[in-house]
Amino acid sequence: MTQQTAPGRAPQPSVADPCAERGPAGERLRGDGAGPPLDVFLSGRVFMDMIFTGLPGPPQPGAEIAAGGLGSAPGGAANIAVAMSRLGLRVGLAAPFGDDMFGAYLWRTLAEQEGIDLGPSRRVPGWSTPVTVSMAYDSDRSMVTFAQPDPCPPGDLGGPPPAARACFVDVDRPVPPWAAGMRERGALVFGDLGWDQTGAWPAEVLNRLAHVDVFLPNAAEAMSYTRTRTPADAAEALAERVPLVVVKRGGDGAIALDAATGERAEVAALPVEAVDPTGAGDVFSAGFVFATLAGLPLAERLRFANLCAGLSVRHLSGSLGSPCWGDIAAFGESGEVPESVLAEYAFVVPFIPDTAGDPVVRAEPTLRGKR
Repeated sequence: MTQQTAPGRAPQPSVADPCAERGPAGERLRGDGAGPPLDVFLSGRVFMDMIFTGLPGPPQPGAEIAAGGLGSAPGGAANIAVAMSRLGLRVGLAAPFGDDMFGAYLWRTLAEQEGIDLGPSRRVPGWSTPVTVSMAYDSDRSMVTFAQPDPCPPGDLGGPPPAARACFVDVDRPVPPWAAGMRERGALVFGDLGWDQTGAWPAEVLNRLAHVDVFLPNAAEAMSYTRTRTPADAAEALAERVPLVVVKRGGDGAIALDAATGERAEVAALPVEAVDPTGAGDVFSAGFVFATLAGLPLAERLRFANLCAGLSVRHLSGSLGSPCWGDIAAFGESGEVPESVLAEYAFVVPFIPDTAGDPVVRAEPTLRGKR
């Protein structure tokens, strides 16, 4: 990315350590440093994700299949928290953590290695850490999850939320009062949701979008909730409920519609080979949050989000495969995509660090197999 620069700008050096610097992007985004202490605040459950890759297909009853690789990493709310932090955003997370081995690993990884503020989080004695096993095959995945009931009521932070420029919520459940309060104080509310395992896709879920500024569902979710046949039709229907809707289409890119201005943008996905799509939707959302706070035009926000998601699927382990700015710079210099494609991402160059700083430790999957 750093060699294909805008006219009149000198090429920037490579970053040897992919995560050597995160600060410059965040500093550029925040300008003079004025404003709240956090860029984004979110709450939710953090899962221990175990990710099997290289499978020939889903396992059949009574049969055993061999996986080509295995990774483990923080999942759930950690997917987007890590992805945002690696882009230089200051992220606060409120979540329960079990007092078991998995809980200790997750807390240490997020707080010490990924730089996420866990001040509002809590360790819960006797509560088991939620675990998800993800099986990736043919650019798709299936999952199995174990999770005990939340130890605290949903949306209960045990106190007021920290000040932040934005917050991220799941609209699977009612939007918590703290998010509404943050919105009244000027914070942008970004919303997403998960797959409805009941298959009911209740329309009343969409009523919660009245409390959201930016909604980021994937295409299947968007079409199911709106009872439409195409992602474009789903975006049109959702734009009647929320100021800005973004429909994620995976390998087909994304569509965005700004209801306030009528602006519409559609951008193709980054042409890369997917190794593990786990968490890619969250990485896309993280990129879109960064680009929105940076004030980029709508089409550039989609491109940057697609870039982040595209780089993430080339690695095992979900959240820990999300890119840093050094990854973005190295990709631009790799020659993996034609210069005509890279030219569309010239707007990213000013955010890339001019020089490499002191290396920082990048959290790695606890287990890893060969691709």
